[in-house]
Amino acid sequence: MAWYEKIIGDLGAKKQWREYRRRLDALPAPYRQAGRALERYVLNLGPTEDSDALIRMVTDLADLLEQAAAAQTPIRDLTGAEPSVFAEEFMANYGDGSWIGRERARLSRAIDEAAQSQG
Repeated sequence: MAWYEKIIGDLGAKKQWREYRRRLDALPAPYRQAGRALERYVLNLGPTEDSDALIRMVTDLADLLEQAAAAQTPIRDLTGAEPSVFAEEFMANYGDGSWIGRERARLSRAIDEAAQSQG
């Protein structure tokens, strides 16, 4: 790792993020608006420890939105009636590195231990 990367972080990831945002900004307004809403959701609940997974995820999101815009797919046909379900299923393809994923696993382990102690 170069000395400047220790100070400012991975430049490759920053470039990829800027490219993703450029692609999102170039979308027609409804797709851009949906993309920003999905981005906010996945940034809060998606992979947080793996920047590579996060970059792959938003890049794939941009791909999906660009394809939907090109095909003029209605936003609701893309996300379904419940956008959070769509986003959760989308995020599931990128590992469970989020804080909420760790807490789900922790809860499952605790319940398993409690159930085993009952005999």
